[in-house]
Amino acid sequence: MDLALFDLDETLICEDSTGLWLRWLVSQGFARPEILAEERALMDEYYAGTLSIEAYMTKTLSPLEGLSASTVAGWIRRFIHRDIVPRVYPAARERMAWHQQRGDTIIVISASGEHLVAPIAQRLGAHAALAIGVEIVDERYSGQTYGTMTYQQGKVDRVSDWKALQQECKFDRTWAYSDSMNDLPLLAHADHAHVINPDALLQQEAEQRGWQVHRWQR
Repeated sequence: MDLALFDLDETLICEDSTGLWLRWLVSQGFARPEILAEERALMDEYYAGTLSIEAYMTKTLSPLEGLSASTVAGWIRRFIHRDIVPRVYPAARERMAWHQQRGDTIIVISASGEHLVAPIAQRLGAHAALAIGVEIVDERYSGQTYGTMTYQQGKVDRVSDWKALQQECKFDRTWAYSDSMNDLPLLAHADHAHVINPDALLQQEAEQRGWQVHRWQR
């Protein structure tokens, strides 16, 4: 059995899940419109590799602070149906199905919050999700995070911690799929690295390392 690790944003889906979620919150009147420009500015730092993931999560979780976890879960189900499912790359579905047919374990691993990533992963048929821990206190969102951030090297650390807990599962090889230079540690960690719709820098890195490059389209 192998382990297949799929990044979420712009790998399995054609946009960023947190950005889409904030747009949904604004469209429903649950967040102020200004947060969209603030999030885009932070995403510019992400693409440049300079993002403080702590600052990003503090900003993007702020609309949920104090809200009931059950209420937000209902919103997220509606959001996934409307805004995530139509944006899944057909080739991504095919690749996940290929791994399922092989009997591999599929994990969606993302630098987005677990409140979004876990239900999206479940909807896509993955076996598990690794994402940034989002704190809930007394059944309400605190606006804070916890644990090791699944960002850059943190993704590798979280995978290692997860594998250490799988006492009955021994994985022969690891496959990794990502669109992002921020996931170089994860791609380098894998036995089989697959790069999705890379920019020029990641394309060059993939060519130098002999990684397979895919161009997935909606």
